[in-house]
Amino acid sequence: MEVEESQQLSQTKPIVSKRLKTTLRLLSFSSLIAGGVGAAITIRVYYLHGGSRKWLTSWLQTAAWPLTLLPLAISYFYRCRLSAAAAAPRPKLCLSSRVVFIAGAVLGLLMGLDDFFYAYGAAYLPVSTSSIIVSSQLAFTSLFAFAIVKQRFTSYSLNAVALLIAGAVLLGMAADGDRPPGESSKEYFAGFFMMLAAAALYGLVLPLVELTYAKAAAKQGAVSYTLAMELQLLIGIFATALCTVGMIANNDFQAMRREGKDFGLGELKYYMVLVWSAILCELLLLGTIGTIFYDSALLAGIILAVCLPITEVFAVIFLHEPFSGQKGVALALSLWGFASYFYGEYKKGKEKKNETMLEPTLEVSAN
Repeated sequence: MEVEESQQLSQTKPIVSKRLKTTLRLLSFSSLIAGGVGAAITIRVYYLHGGSRKWLTSWLQTAAWPLTLLPLAISYFYRCRLSAAAAAPRPKLCLSSRVVFIAGAVLGLLMGLDDFFYAYGAAYLPVSTSSIIVSSQLAFTSLFAFAIVKQRFTSYSLNAVALLIAGAVLLGMAADGDRPPGESSKEYFAGFFMMLAAAALYGLVLPLVELTYAKAAAKQGAVSYTLAMELQLLIGIFATALCTVGMIANNDFQAMRREGKDFGLGELKYYMVLVWSAILCELLLLGTIGTIFYDSALLAGIILAVCLPITEVFAVIFLHEPFSGQKGVALALSLWGFASYFYGEYKKGKEKKNETMLEPTLEVSAN
């Protein structure tokens, strides 16, 4: 059974040229980092200057899903041209698959709930306390990846997870000193536990996305990056629908005009913050989905953890949060963990290459 699942997971790797695969991987990594760092900053700016609508902030985290339609349309028409040239039937949309549609719907609802947990926590915690999310998310991702997709750990990947969690927890221990003035203990701890809930749920969602690719591969034989984008589209639609219901129930749409007029940076910048939050969150989701597709849920969790020290630097520059010695040590541990993971991947790739080169020699010797 484990062998079959392993084979299914291996089939999720795209059959494209090496150069295109490398380009798409780098774009996914860059998108994940830019979105992870930028979204955390813009959402915190919203709360710092008078924003208070938690369902609105949840909604922003997937509301930019229509941006995915452009690359999907380009991909679809390109595949139609290739099919026409080969006199083959028109390509089907991956989301027409029952497995992909149901998975996208379930993942979207889970993501919408996770967005609300994150939005609630972000309302009461400074950016530096995002270490709680990162540390817990990586631990949960590792646990669920092992249980759901049979993730294999090397000494380097285990070392990376340990270092990244240690760095994030170190920041979390100092987070109480960054508590905003005038905030009650009840609000602070409510935000704390909601962040932990968001971390646990997100740690579950990442391996479930990887499992969806494996199931789709089992039915279709192979999957393409188009499927990754279509899955993201479904997740965005269902997550946004859930958050829209929450906004309507909480009268957030009516409150936006009043909130914009009272925003500390001005009404124009209020809407700019909302728009950029939505765009950056979409980049985060796109980068996460792409990273899982080309690599694994574990790597997506590790890169999200690496976003933490970068976010800390931006929080010091733009939000004037203090940068203590503990944050400096956490930064060093995070970078060390990141380097450890990729050094392990480099060694593994080199060993596979050497084994491939030796196979013909061994066959000749046997003959």
